[in-house]
Amino acid sequence: MGDGSILFSLAPYHVLSYGTLLGTQVFHTFINSIASFKVLERPQFAILQRAVFPAYFGIQAAVPAVLALTYPGSKSSIHGLGVPSSFAGVLHESNRWGVLLPLGTAFAAGLFNLVYLLPETNKITALRRQQEEKDGKASYDKPPHSKEMTALNKQFGQIHGISSLVNLITIIATVVYGFNLSSRLK
Repeated sequence: MGDGSILFSLAPYHVLSYGTLLGTQVFHTFINSIASFKVLERPQFAILQRAVFPAYFGIQAAVPAVLALTYPGSKSSIHGLGVPSSFAGVLHESNRWGVLLPLGTAFAAGLFNLVYLLPETNKITALRRQQEEKDGKASYDKPPHSKEMTALNKQFGQIHGISSLVNLITIIATVVYGFNLSSRLK
């Protein structure tokens, strides 16, 4: 690193972006959310999640695109041929399964959570709060609940479950890409 050339290559930015993505996913999913749920009252937990999820899903959608932009290609010892850097390298035939598929999956899943599932969840949550006022009872209180609240709780459970599954798919895709990335280390 004496000549500073590494600063002008894609590799360190790619590795730092990957670490940021995986670290954010693991920390939020397996540590932050669980600890927050255990120590916060349900309304405060919901407020925290509403504040965190746009940034979290934004990271899940944006960083795979950054990884594609910063993909460090490789040169073959034969006539300078190899895999190009950036998007061209991600799209290279040799990278379809180990690079394009996991990065594309992570990007699409993060974007789906951000632009569809999060707004749907927030919409259902707002309807549940309105119904709580009508019923005089919290959505998470023990049953019985009104017919309307029972339906809203079911909708919320379904959309939340789908979002959790999509989040898990994003994490798995990120880990799969990490195995591909680590296979390039010598």
